Amino acid sequence: MAALSARLAAVLDALPLRPGMRVLELGCGPGALARAIAERVGPEGFVLGVDRSMMAVQAAERQSDAGNLKFRVVNAEGFHLKAGEEPFDLVVAIRVGALDGRHPELEAAALERLRAATVPGASLFIDRGDPLEEIGLHSEPAPAA
Repeated sequence: MAALSARLAAVLDALPLRPGMRVLELGCGPGALARAIAERVGPEGFVLGVDRSMMAVQAAERQSDAGNLKFRVVNAEGFHLKAGEEPFDLVVAIRVGALDGRHPELEAAALERLRAATVPGASLFIDRGDPLEEIGLHSEPAPAA
């Protein structure tokens, strides 16, 4: 596997990955992080990398031959599980426009889709922290003051 950039290596190390996990990467680009995650979760785990760019997904597919790694063209706010697809344990999103705070309506739609595609207790790890911010996808909203 090609070496990750220092930034992506820090992201990888910050993720609470375990063998056997199902991980969704939003905005996977050419798939470098997805490939590294697939190695960490092992053959009993699974990684789905998604990106809105068909060219990025095609590049990712060309560079991957892992049986526990697939790619799909879709944006964050349009993602949904396919029929028979198991929910994900963890979601990671690096440089995803729908989740960067500039488009609240897209973020709300993306979070709703992610809640529907993940197991109870799943978290979204996003690059709004150092190196990541964890967002509980199934947390109860805080009561209104």
